[in-house]
Formats: sequence, structure tokens, C-alpha cells
Amino acid sequence: MTTPEAFIVSAVRTPFGKYFGGLSKTRPDDLLGSTLRTLMERTPQIDPALIDDVIIGDTNGAGEDNRNVARMGALLAGFPHTVPGLTLNRLCGSGAEAIVQGARAVKSGDANLIISGGVESMSRAPWIVERTSKQEPVDPKFHQSTVGWRLTNPLMQPNWTANLGRCSEVVAERLGISRIEQDEWALRSHLLADAAWKNGLHDGWVVPFGDVTRDESIRPDSTMEILGSLASAFSPNGSGTAGNSSPLNDGCVTTLITDGAHAKEFGLEPIAKILASQVTATDPDLFSLAPVSAIHKLLAKIGRNTSDIALWEINEAFASMVLTVLHEIPEIDRERVNVNGGAIAIGHPVGASASRVIVECARELKRRGGGIGIVAACIGVGLGIAVAIEVSA
Repeated sequence: MTTPEAFIVSAVRTPFGKYFGGLSKTRPDDLLGSTLRTLMERTPQIDPALIDDVIIGDTNGAGEDNRNVARMGALLAGFPHTVPGLTLNRLCGSGAEAIVQGARAVKSGDANLIISGGVESMSRAPWIVERTSKQEPVDPKFHQSTVGWRLTNPLMQPNWTANLGRCSEVVAERLGISRIEQDEWALRSHLLADAAWKNGLHDGWVVPFGDVTRDESIRPDSTMEILGSLASAFSPNGSGTAGNSSPLNDGCVTTLITDGAHAKEFGLEPIAKILASQVTATDPDLFSLAPVSAIHKLLAKIGRNTSDIALWEINEAFASMVLTVLHEIPEIDRERVNVNGGAIAIGHPVGASASRVIVECARELKRRGGGIGIVAACIGVGLGIAVAIEVSA
């Protein structure tokens, strides 16, 4: 008996809304519920009752996305109450991890049909208060829960819990990666992302949500002069700025994963085959280096070299991080990296981002005649993830 293969056979995402932009008035569970409904409307031949599990990445979990947002979204989408839900958190890698877990379930034979993806509303992340007693807090200290550390354990080493932007900036400084290089990468991201939209490359994949019809953070009018005028964001004279870092965003991605037999049964053409994945870890403050080891181990796992990879997607948390990976793996052809822009322009709703890059890598591979693609992302607290996919010609 042959081992099943796992394929993404359908995928839908919202445009990514900017911080307190067009999606900010929508709860994350409603954002997910709506996207799940759209996904199933695209595959009317599949009864939602046949879905074995809904696996969704979500990194906050402190607000309206609490109590297992995957399950809440499925119920709000009108799925039968018999369809389970799982919410997982691997920070910036959550959306990719959800797809990996869905693929594993299919490959192992534990499931036939899985929905995987990610959701995040950074605009609606609540202010939180530390719980110190049974009583209501008196003169409480509020902590933001939008991004980064909060309620940090004092036993953690101080360098481990430094601002992520500063950590990535420090590594880039050690490698000699300049502010100009980072700004150039950021400008490239905006121009390529704008061109992708103008050329209709997201048709059939990105679904308008209310009045939001395209990713809101793209700045096609950006220039090196504008980027160069921005102040350092993470240290007095550092190279990291708001312009060469990803913004805060809201958005949702869902994919349908199944094996070859069920894809054929339901008349669904595979978008991509999930080949393999790799997660690695390093010192928390060196997280921008973690994708390097993840990529190397993944290449060894699938028996390939960098020259065998037709396309790369490296999630642009910071330009400094992407350039760190390219500095450490110089064999990667930069012209094959993030060819339709990245998170600096498109946006980075943390729980959803890594699932976005998997699907967009697959779609671009199809346009180019197929091949193998690798998607990678840095993850806070010193983690990295890489996923290999294959698209037939």
C-alpha cells in the first residue's frame, strides 16, 4: 500500500488590511468564518461535514480570537457542529505549521480532508492586565498584545527578550548589511507587489472583503529618498526603520488539503504537493539566522541543492532578516526570491503570513511551468521554518 501524498487543492485569502484599516472593524473569528465560507463555496462538491479538521494558526489568542478561534470560525461559517477545530501558535510560522500539520494528517491516513491556514487581527489585539489577585486590579498597568513580548518572565536572559527588530538589526550589522541594502530590498518589495496586483496575479485567490479589494500596505509611490528619510525604529542610529520592516496587519488565509485519490474523486486540480518541512531553533535573539539552518536541513531532507529550487519565498518580517538569509546562503538566486513582493509591502498579519507565502509560491510556480519551491520564515524566540512544495507543469 502506497503512502498518500498531500496536496493543496483550493486556497482563499482576504486582502491584508493595514493597522486600523479596512479590516479592523471585523473580529478575527468573523474574518475566519467568512473566509472559510468562501473556501467551501469554491468547492461546492464537498459537503462541509466531510472536513476532518480545521487547523488554523493564530499568534495572539488574547482577545476575540481566544478559546480556539479555529473552532469558532468553523461554527460561524455554518459548518456542522461535528467538524473539529485546532488553533496552533508557532508565532510567525503559524500559518505554515497549520499547513504542515494538515499535510501530515493526510499523509498518515488520519484524515482525508483538512482545512489549514491562519488568521490575525493585529488591530483588534486587546490591552491586557497582569493577574495578581482575585480582586479587580487597582491602578493597573496595561500591556499591548499586538506584537512582541509582553508579561515577560524575569528569569529570561535580557538579550533573549530584546525587540525583534533590534535583534535582526544587530545580526545584519555583524554581517555588514547596510541600511541602503535594506531600503533597496524594501523598495523592491513595494514595486513588485504593486506590479503583481496590476497584472492580475491574485485573481481567483484574493477575495475582496467589504470595501477592501487589495492589500492596503503597498506603497507604489515609495522611493529610496523617502525610505532614506525615515528615522531608525529600534535603536538611536540603527539600520532598521518602519520602511524596511513589515507593517502590522489584519488578514486571513485558508487552504483545503487532501490526497490524490480524493482530489480525483472531487474533481479538484492540485495547486501544490507538500513535500517536506523543517523547523529549527537557535538563540532567541538570533532568530533571523534560524531560517538558514531550516533551509539547509530541508534541502538535505529532500535530496536537493539550491540550484534545484525554481522559486523561493522568504517571509519579509524585516529586510535585514531576508538579507541575512541571502548573505548566509549566497547560492540562492535573488531574482527567484519573493518575485511578487513580500510582507514589507503586502503585510504581515502574523498568524496568516506563512500560509500566504506557501500558496503564492505555488501559484507563481504554476505560471512558470512548475518545479520545486521553498518557503521560509523567521519566527520569534529563535525559531525558523522551511517548507518544500512541488508544482506539476
